[in-house]
Amino acid sequence: MKNIIHFSHANGFPASTYRTIFAELADDYELRFIERIGHDARFPVTQDWPHLVEELIEDIGRRYERPVWLVGHSLGGYLSMMAALKKPQWVKGVVMLDSPVIAGWRSSMLRVSQWTGLDEKLSPAAATRTRRTHWASRDETWRHFHSKPAFARWDERVLSDYVDFGIPQTAIDGSRTLAFDRRTEYLIYRTLPHTLGARLGRGTPVPVGFIAGTRSKEIRQVGLDATRRATGEHLEWIEGSHLFPMEKPLETARALQRMLHGLERDV
Repeated sequence: MKNIIHFSHANGFPASTYRTIFAELADDYELRFIERIGHDARFPVTQDWPHLVEELIEDIGRRYERPVWLVGHSLGGYLSMMAALKKPQWVKGVVMLDSPVIAGWRSSMLRVSQWTGLDEKLSPAAATRTRRTHWASRDETWRHFHSKPAFARWDERVLSDYVDFGIPQTAIDGSRTLAFDRRTEYLIYRTLPHTLGARLGRGTPVPVGFIAGTRSKEIRQVGLDATRRATGEHLEWIEGSHLFPMEKPLETARALQRMLHGLERDV
């Protein structure tokens, strides 16, 4: 029987965007996920994401009868770690993809910046408020994103999946609409948890691994001190930005396999 990976996506990118990674892991693992976290009215986006954590926990509890691996990118990595803290008996271990733990004075600064609104200027939040939501065709959608420097670095298989699942066709004329609600995306950025670092200071109840992008702006902003304390030796780097899973999906899949094998020894 295959081990199960329950994968949680980054903010704004439905889980099917990562299908190239899933395909590489499919021989050894069964991959499952919530397609769009934060879009179920029962689990609203609020400060520190308690309801999003409950959304993940509810899905895990409903689906599985044995512990599973939790893997998440950015938003998904934080949610995976917070779910493991609440329900460690349901989790074999956690791998966070470029989800650096915010702790100490940086945590205090985040809390203050959220009160003052400064965090909106320092994160992608502001751009989400006016994000384009409609395109006339698949070809127009592809050209729009492929022309942007950040997306131009993506593996074309991943970009194709983002176009198909992140901006699906919604009308007979072939026009497409953004699948991830931009208000939800905005709220997720504005409510980034500032308490996780303190909670991890007491240790982790399951093995934890971290895969980092060498050019991740998010890691430069946050640092890795708290993350290293939580992961110990289970930290690996991949060439790329915060979105390295989209840029290097095959390398990401291989790094995940190595990381999971290493964590397996600690279970």
